[in-house]
Amino acid sequence: MKLNEIRDNDYARKNRKRVGRGIGSGTGKTSGKGHKGQKSRSGVAIKGFEGGQMPLHRRLPKHGFNNIFRKKYSIINIGNIQSLIESGKINNKVKINADSLLNDGIMSKLKDGIKLLGNGELKSKIDIEVSVASNSAIKAVEALGGNISIIKNKKELENKK
Repeated sequence: MKLNEIRDNDYARKNRKRVGRGIGSGTGKTSGKGHKGQKSRSGVAIKGFEGGQMPLHRRLPKHGFNNIFRKKYSIINIGNIQSLIESGKINNKVKINADSLLNDGIMSKLKDGIKLLGNGELKSKIDIEVSVASNSAIKAVEALGGNISIIKNKKELENKK
């Protein structure tokens, strides 16, 4: 084989279809688009249109409600705190707050504050500062002589820094 003998395979480079070039071409006059109407035009796609019938997304009932003012808390359980104290990641002699949990790598993101829940068992006396606490968590901490201080919102948290 020589350089001057190199060529494409047969039909490797097919010519594009030329529309609107007479009835003999097979795609003349309407260029394969049919006759008239909105859908024969280019750039028109009616999503969800069902030929005048009420579309499915309008037939189904609305459901639920999204409260845009809802607070999203980072959740921690007293059982988790106890296991972190035992592993040495948290020092229960100093006050546990959002900053200490973030700095120790226990929480990656603060969101709107910290919520303390009462799942698990607490054996150590702790002094903790949270945004929200469940009744069972408050009872568990105070039963051991610990202290829970509740911060109202994120702005108070930022002001304490």
